[in-house]
Amino acid sequence: MPVDWKKDLKQLYFPKGKTVVDVNVPKMNFLMVDGEGDPNTSEAYQGAIMALYSMAYTLKFDMKKKDPGKDFRVGPLEGLWWNTDEGTLVFGNKQDW
Repeated sequence: MPVDWKKDLKQLYFPKGKTVVDVNVPKMNFLMVDGEGDPNTSEAYQGAIMALYSMAYTLKFDMKKKDPGKDFRVGPLEGLWWNTDEGTLVFGNKQDW
């Protein structure tokens, strides 16, 4: 049975209640790309997402073939957005992200 982040890390992804809660996040590995610009129109962003999922599923099936006990569920895409220049991360101005 594959490792399932929905069940194994329920406290991180599905906290109880609607208030802010403290959680202990274990050390984990992620595939990641950096970029900039509007994710809805950027061809580079779309290419990066395709590359991430291609790599994730290649790793998943390669690992599953080598050791079925190390199978895992590929998690959903998570995006982190921030700015280095104050005032540039403005909702609606995604081309400046």
